[in-house]
Formats: sequence, C-alpha cells, structure tokens
Amino acid sequence: MTPMPRTSAAQEIPAAPSAGIPFPSLPHLSFDDLLLPPSDLLDAPALLAHIRADIAADPLAIGREARGIVVRHLAAGRAHASAALEAAFARDPHNARALIRAQAWLTDRIVSIAFAVASQDLHPLATPTEAERMAVVAVGGYGRAEMAPQSDVDLLFLTPYKVTPWAESVIESMLYMLWDLKLKVGHATRTIKDCIRLARTDITIRTALLERRFLAGDEPLARDLRTRLWSELFRKTGPEFIEAKLAERAERHKRQGGQRYVLEPNVKEAKGGLRDLQTLYWIGKYLHEVQSASGLVGAGLLTQDEYDIFAVAENFLWDVRCHLHYITKRPMDQLTFDMQVEVAARMGYADTAGRRAVEYFMQDYFRHATRVGELTRIFLTQLEARHAKSEPALIGLFRRRKKLKHGFAQEQGRIVFGDGADFTANPLNLLRIFEEALRTGLLIHPTAMRAIAANLHLINDDLRADRETVRIFLDLLLKHGNPDRALRRMNELGVLSAIIPEFEAIVAMMQFNVYHHYTVDEHTIQCISNLAQIEREELVEELPVASSILKAGVSRKVLYVAMLLHDIGKGRPEDHAILGAQIARKVCPKLGLNAEECETVEWLVRYHLLMSDVAQKRDLSDPRTVRDFAKLVKTRKRLDLLCVLTVCDIRGVGPGTWNNWKAMLLRQLYRDTTTALEGGLETLNRENRADAAKKLLREALVGWDAKALRMELARHYPPYWQGLPTNTQAVFAQLLTDITDDEIRIDLHPDADRDATRAAFALADHPGIFSRLAGALALVGANVVDARTYTSKDGWATAVFWVQDADGKPYETSRLPRMRSMIGKTLRGEVVTRDAMADRDRVKKREREFRFPTHITFDNEGSEIYSIIEVDTRDRPGLLYDLTRTLAANNIYIASAVIATFGAQVVDSFYVKDMFGLKLHTKSKQEALERKLRQAITDGAERAKA
Repeated sequence: MTPMPRTSAAQEIPAAPSAGIPFPSLPHLSFDDLLLPPSDLLDAPALLAHIRADIAADPLAIGREARGIVVRHLAAGRAHASAALEAAFARDPHNARALIRAQAWLTDRIVSIAFAVASQDLHPLATPTEAERMAVVAVGGYGRAEMAPQSDVDLLFLTPYKVTPWAESVIESMLYMLWDLKLKVGHATRTIKDCIRLARTDITIRTALLERRFLAGDEPLARDLRTRLWSELFRKTGPEFIEAKLAERAERHKRQGGQRYVLEPNVKEAKGGLRDLQTLYWIGKYLHEVQSASGLVGAGLLTQDEYDIFAVAENFLWDVRCHLHYITKRPMDQLTFDMQVEVAARMGYADTAGRRAVEYFMQDYFRHATRVGELTRIFLTQLEARHAKSEPALIGLFRRRKKLKHGFAQEQGRIVFGDGADFTANPLNLLRIFEEALRTGLLIHPTAMRAIAANLHLINDDLRADRETVRIFLDLLLKHGNPDRALRRMNELGVLSAIIPEFEAIVAMMQFNVYHHYTVDEHTIQCISNLAQIEREELVEELPVASSILKAGVSRKVLYVAMLLHDIGKGRPEDHAILGAQIARKVCPKLGLNAEECETVEWLVRYHLLMSDVAQKRDLSDPRTVRDFAKLVKTRKRLDLLCVLTVCDIRGVGPGTWNNWKAMLLRQLYRDTTTALEGGLETLNRENRADAAKKLLREALVGWDAKALRMELARHYPPYWQGLPTNTQAVFAQLLTDITDDEIRIDLHPDADRDATRAAFALADHPGIFSRLAGALALVGANVVDARTYTSKDGWATAVFWVQDADGKPYETSRLPRMRSMIGKTLRGEVVTRDAMADRDRVKKREREFRFPTHITFDNEGSEIYSIIEVDTRDRPGLLYDLTRTLAANNIYIASAVIATFGAQVVDSFYVKDMFGLKLHTKSKQEALERKLRQAITDGAERAKA
C-alpha cells in the first residue's frame, strides 16, 4: 500500500527522554513525578511506527479497518502500561500523586497517536489551508495532568474558524478510536471565539478552560487561546469567578449532606474532599496565574506550613480515590462501607485489639477533611481581605455589638488578636478568644485561628492547672448558652485536646457501623448541643420530661462535664463506659469539680448506657425490671441527670435516631422509677398493676354487656394486664368476641405514640405460634420493634407486634390491606415461610463488612417468672424468625420479645419458660440451647450471603 502524504504542520510523537519534562506546558513536573519511567509504560514513536507499518501492509486498511489496526495496537500498549501502573501502585499504595501523573502521561501518548494517525494517515492534506488547522487540548483534571485510573478524558478540539470537513473527519476518526479503547471521552469542538463566548456565561466551561493543556496539532492556535482568555476574560472577572465557585461549592456541600462527617463520604465532592482543594487552586490560578498548588504560597494565600497540610491532605485523598477506582473498575468516588474496608486494607491499616483497621483509616480520613476545611476558611478570608468592600457605616451601626476586651480587636466583622495579645507572656489569650466570641456573638477571624494553631504548645500542664483556665473553660460550657459553637471550633483547632489531652484519642474517631452518624468527638458536641437546646426551652414539646427536669433544676456543671466525657473511653479493648469512668475520675478534679461532683460525673459516665439499655432491651411491664433499675440508680437526683444525658446521647447519634418509640420507653421507665424511688419499691407489684389495668379497660369498653365484661376481665392471667396498654387490651376484647376455633383475627393499626404499626392477632393457641407470626411479618418486610404474646385461660393466643417499615416508620394505611392478606396466607399455610424467606433474607452488599460478634446470655434474675435470653448479633431480615423457630423447636415458650436495633446490630431479648412453665435454670440446658441458637444465626448468615 502506498503511504499516504502527511501535512508538514502535523506533530509527530516525540520520544520520551530519560531527562526533561513529561508535560511541556507544566514545566514544574519532571519524569521523576511519574510512578514508573516512560520506558516501562509505552514507547510511543515505536508504537506509531508499528501501526503505520501494519496499515501500509494491508491494501484494504481504510476507514474502519485502519482504525481497527490502530485500536488493536493501542489497546495492547495501554493494557500493558495500565497493568504495570496498577501493580506499581499496589506496591506503593500511598503514591497516588505519581500514579495520576503517569496516567495522564500515558493518556497523552494515546491521544497524540490517535491524532497523528487520523490527521496524517487516514485524512491527509497535501496542501492545508489556514482554516484547516486544529489543536487538541486537554481540559479539566486531565488538563491539570491528574487522572485517576477511571477518570474521563476531557478534550477540546480547537479550530481557528468554522469546522471544516477535514477537521470533522479527523475528530470523528479520533473519537471512534478512543471510544473503541473504552475510554470515557468528554469532548467539544470550538473556535477561540466560541470558547470565550461560552465561558462568559458558563462557569463550568470557564473552569475547564482555566486548566487547558496543549496535546497535539497546531500549537500557535492553542497559545492564541491562552492569550485571549487571559486578556479578554480572566483578568477582568476575578471577583465574579470567586463568587461563582463559592456558590458552586456551597451547593455541592448541600448535595453531599452539608457536613464533614457523613458516614459514606464522597472523596471528590464531599465537604473536605478533593474538590474543595481544587477550588482553592482554581481561584489562585484565576487571580494570580499560579501554575501549581504550591504557587498559592508565593501568592500569599497560604503559608508554607498550610501548603504542606494542603499537599498531605491532597495526597491522602488521591490515594483513596485511586484505590476506589482500582477496586470497582469504574469511576467510583463514594467511600461506601464495604469500600472503606477494602481501601483500608490496601493502604496498610491493621486491626488492633480495640479497633478495626477501617476505623483507623476513617479517623485519618476525617482528620484530613477537617484540615481541608480549616485551610479553606483561612484561604477565603485572605481573599475577602483583598477583594471585599468595607461595610457601610450605617449598616455597621445597626450591627454594633458588645465592646471587645483588651487584647482583642475586630477585623472584617471577626475577632482578631490585638495589642496586648502576646501569647508567650499571656497564653491564656488562646482561650479567652473563644470566650469573647461567645460573649460578643462574633466569629473568630481565620488569621487568629492560624495564630492559635501555631501556639498550641503553650497550653502546657501549668496552663491547664491555672484556675483562670478552668474558669474560662467551665464558663464556655455553662455561661453563654451555646457551648457547642465554642467546643466545635476549639476541637477543630486542637485546643480542646490541648486542655483535656485524654480527648485527643477520640478526635475524628469513626465508629464502623451504620448506627452512629458522626465521629465520636462530633457526637459528643452534638450531645452538648442538644442539652443546650433543651436548656433554651427549644424542645419543650418534643422532650417534655427532659425539659421539666432541667427547668426544676439539676447540677448543670455535673451534667455538662459528664456529657463531655461520656464517650471518652471509646476505641480501646476495655468497656468504654468503665474506662471512661476511670478517665473521668482523673479529669474532673482538674476541671475544678468538688468530691461529690466528681463522684456523680464518674457514676454517670460509668452508667451512661444503663437507662437506654433497660428501656430498649427489657420488658418494662415486668415489675422486676424497674425495681432492679431503681436499685442501681438509688436517688432521684441521679435518675434526673441520667435521664437527660440519655436523651441527649440518643439524639446525638444522628438524624432520625430519636423517635416516639424511644421517647415512650424512656418516659415510662422514668415515670415508673420515680414512683418506685418516691413511694417505695413495693408499689411496683403485679396485683396493683393488674387492678389498675382492669379498671381502665372497664372505662374503655363503654356499652359492653356486664356478663361479657366480667368474662373478658376474668379470662387473662396477670402478665397480660401489666404488659399491654389499655387501647391494645380493648382491641383484643373485640377480636376475641365470638371467635371460633379455626379463625385467625388480625387488627393492623398505626400507633402514632410509638412511631409504629400495631399488629394484633387472636387465634387458637398452639406451640410455635410466636415463630409463625414473626415469620409472617418478616415476609411482608416488617421490622419488629416489640412483641408480646399471651395465652388466655380459655386457650386463645393474644399476640401483638409493633412493627415499622424499612424506613423505621409506621406503615402507610394504604399498605395495610395487602399486608393483612399476606399475613393471613402465611398463617393459613398457603405460603411456606422458610422457603419464601430464602430470596428476601439478604444483607445489603454495602453493609456486609459490619462485624458484630454474637453474644448470648441467660438471665434468671431479671424477671420474677421468666428467664431472659438476650441475643446480641448482626441483624438481617429473617433473624427473628430463625431465633423464634429454634426456641419453639426446643419447646421454649416465648411470652414476649423486646427488639432493640442499632443500625446493623440487633439485641433480641426473649422472656421465656420451658415446657413445664419453669425458668431455664439447668446449665446444661442453657448451653445446649445456646449452641442451637448460634447454629441458627450462622446458618442464616450463610444463606444471606448466597
């Protein structure tokens, strides 16, 4: 085949020299910045020669056939280079910076070869005209020479005038080749005039053009674009660009959840992610033409230390993103739970006795995200100082605030250190500024934050022991009404850990479960925020008990300090409540608490989970439950403090964690315990409760025949009267009226007070009834949160379950008829539960990595007439059915089940008797039953993986 003529203006593929620069338009980068030397990746001139030789050797190689030859060679070369890069990154898993440069270099070679073949071999021009010029330009992240393994290839085909037929042919051939290589190509064909016109109105296009890089073709055309962009657009529109990028950033953060500590962050888009760092660079480049992020130092926008933090955070985030791309083989930027485990392993994190590798990894992630946030704040304030207009005097007059104390001044409406703020002579000013911020309502200026972060070493043992330090810190907690504002800023700057060194261990500590939405330190601050809201009487309607306790008066100092320290023992092998109490014993005296206050705080930290556990994991209708709890609490003062702490702790876990169900349980436990503490424990006996319950039911069944009413009140055993609310007993009274032996009566009704749907069943009693009902509910996707089953004296089973949908809400009324029909079919045997559950008992892929070791305990002291079997394990849809079926198969009668769900973990507590109506006292019987329950859990977990 005769070689096709080539244009003299077209660019050949240069050899990759061993020294020099890999990206001519980015002269600050060298070949040492690539993960592998070019010789280990791709010999572009040799590859191009092979392609041309194969095309020349095949007389039929035109059009699609010629492109096929190109694609075959390029695909082989790219596959070899990609495999080499992946292997090199596996060996060096913290060097993504070099990987993304090498990926960009490799992509440059492929794009340039495709252009050379398309323009010179497939569509040659013997005498090109002025209009038949074209430059191929990389834009966006590719233009910055940063490409993750699955990044898009963003190209601009630049022409001087309207696109000619030749240019259309070259572009089309190039794109077909790149698409056939399975590259994700974003492309646009524009003239210089088009670029400037579109960039004026579209900030995304303007940002992409800010980071353009010449690849191939007519280089003078690309230089002309650069000159005109800067002279006609960029130099005149700095403030406009800043405003647009900050608005874009705010909207992006809002889409990603609005805060730094989301459970499954987006490495690229989330708050504290790569895009935030890139925004700083874009603004710096737009205003000062910096060629790299390090140029922000020379522009005076960051100090060298701040840039070092920028670089470390950016490298870490790129490491994570590249590992995600390699694991998923797609452009995955969401750090989902299952990905967190895999990325942690690839990056070399290891489990310890107290924490999993993934938790250490995510703690590092959140610490970097926090530092990115601080850098952003400092950077933006520098810009504001340079570009913001002074505040009009009249507006400033209306915004006049309290006068700042000596040592502080106001700049741009924020507090800065003023005259007399010599840290060496008076390091207390490092703390006083937070007090001034709360007292005046002003924000702290980022330059002041810089100074604080640079002088943390001055907060030493002597300063911590200073009485004024203690006064300032306690005033921040107790005096100004919004302590969370000060604590969050102090925590981000490292001041909180400097004052209480024991706090450092939980900073940015992630808890790897779907239940906790925040890191441990942020959870603590959220709890304190909740407490402050209750004190400000903002939650009276939602939290009437906690609000009334605080209004009546408790030791605020004890409560706030206990709230601050309640989770300080997390992250170690020991029980965090016990370890936290030991830490509190050391910390409280240093915070100026007297002996009695120290003892109370220590008790609260030690038992901060007690009220929540009793309320959610035990049957509150059993008098022994409340009596035992009251014996542990001992005093009304402790009960009040513990109640408020518990409410704030649950609400601080995350949005949606607090609901009417938990509120109802805690109110009932608080009310009954108060009665026991004030009236004596003997007030909580079965007879008193049964008599009171019967009286209330008489009042509810208005119009009932006297004989029928006497029959209803006589047919139930004492546990029935103490275990159910009156409205549920009234429902059963109706269901049992004239019921026949073969009937199954069902009542489904939303229970707004409990945030659940009440499912009541009346049918002839028989062994295993609880398990059958649990299976029927599991088949309709219902999550059981509480359950009771009783047998009447005349042989009827009265079972009630409180259930929620997948979102933790009561079922919509419109869904209840279908739900009732499905339950009925299951109970009548028309649907075999075990078979039907096989396809539904699945654990979501993203949640499979959660580990919750199974704990099974037998308690014969917690109830007067039942044994309590507590099963703490990994939750899944069919778990309750498997457990209850196992109990039924072993002739265990289930009187009630209390289900407490904590994300992917569940604690099922069963109140049971054996077939003779006795507790399970025999150790051998307990051990045999435990083995069978564990086997049921294991078998079910294996099915769920299938």
